[in-house]
Amino acid sequence: MAVDTAPTPTAVDGAPDLGPAVALSCRECGERVPLGPVFACQSCFGPLEAAYELPGGDAESAARLRSRIEAGPRSIWRYAPLLPVPADVADKPNLNPGFTRLHRADRLAAELGVTGALHVKDDSGNPTHSFKDRVVAIAVEAARAFGFTTLSCSSTGNLAGAVGAAAARAGLRSCVFIPYDLEHAKVVMAAVYGGEVVGIEGTYDDVNRFCSELIGDPAGEGWGFTNVNLRPYYAEGSKTLAYEICEQLGWRLPDNIVIPVASGSQLTKIDKGLKELIATGLVEERPYKIFGAQAAGCSPVSRAFKDGHDVVRPVRPDTIAKSLAIGNPADGPYVLDIARRTGGAVEDVTDADVVDAVKLLARTEGVFAETAGGVTFGVLAKLVADGRIDPAETTVAINTGDGLKTLDAVAPTTGPTAIIRPTLDSFREAGLAS
Repeated sequence: MAVDTAPTPTAVDGAPDLGPAVALSCRECGERVPLGPVFACQSCFGPLEAAYELPGGDAESAARLRSRIEAGPRSIWRYAPLLPVPADVADKPNLNPGFTRLHRADRLAAELGVTGALHVKDDSGNPTHSFKDRVVAIAVEAARAFGFTTLSCSSTGNLAGAVGAAAARAGLRSCVFIPYDLEHAKVVMAAVYGGEVVGIEGTYDDVNRFCSELIGDPAGEGWGFTNVNLRPYYAEGSKTLAYEICEQLGWRLPDNIVIPVASGSQLTKIDKGLKELIATGLVEERPYKIFGAQAAGCSPVSRAFKDGHDVVRPVRPDTIAKSLAIGNPADGPYVLDIARRTGGAVEDVTDADVVDAVKLLARTEGVFAETAGGVTFGVLAKLVADGRIDPAETTVAINTGDGLKTLDAVAPTTGPTAIIRPTLDSFREAGLAS
């Protein structure tokens, strides 16, 4: 499997123009079906994902592709030859997410006892301040290709905001569905773009089930649900994290990647992206380990990994990391497979550990992560302390969103260090003088 570096053909015979994507393939039985707004295999009910015809992989074609990418826009669209999007995607009205900074975290490394290179892939720099802008950008292109007029989703918060913003930019209607008790900042961010925001009494899994029912009802006609009937395309956006990390490391694979796990889709697609980079010759093949991170209050995948199970048993979420609070993760079994295949692990940390990790990352590196980032960096610290990550190796941990979205988690223990009168004497009395 490699990438054809020739210009992407336009749609023919009424087929959607989704660049190098040629079909949808079942991840369980391998059956292929035509590109369309479907997400489950009709033969075995397995999940569908985008499949490509990517010939080549020799040194010459890899060099051409690398040059083409490096000459592209500083967004995910530089990787259009590897994504289910038309070749002219960068010319369309969209939010152009991606190419966020890879932050060398030497002070954090010193705190954790890491002697090798430690990097933070900081996706809080995306347009709506989370990695969800990547996946939604791909979903918008699929929605356009299939003629949808309403963009929708089930969301734990960040996705709702990303859908609202992307739809506003693309000129589409948006209507998003969220658990009614989400963090207020995320609700505001979803609503400010002018679309409809609907709170549902229940957990995220209840919201997701409702959206699946709406797809099959006439009331949902013309609706593209980014993480349901557009999921095979939407999920491909997470591959761009893998592409960027390796390009920013000088077209090299890291030794270890630590990734938060909600549905598990981000982790599985990062692994897919790494395998594509190897297959196309863009990076040299060598071992890498993938680690999943969950909050203890919603850790069905971590529990299955530790127990040696292949089946992920659903749980009812109870954690401050609400963006990871998916009790029945669709990609959970695939996360287990990847962690075991690569020699990684799936681990979890308590809510108290999450808050401590958010503060540690902020104090050492000036990166304010949301609670999902606290989960990731809390797990990173645990894995290094336990010796499951070699401190001498190159490690990348992903911060998926901005801490301003989850202020309530750190507000009770964060505030002014002193309150003084506006006099030098009061300043000195507070012990603040150097």
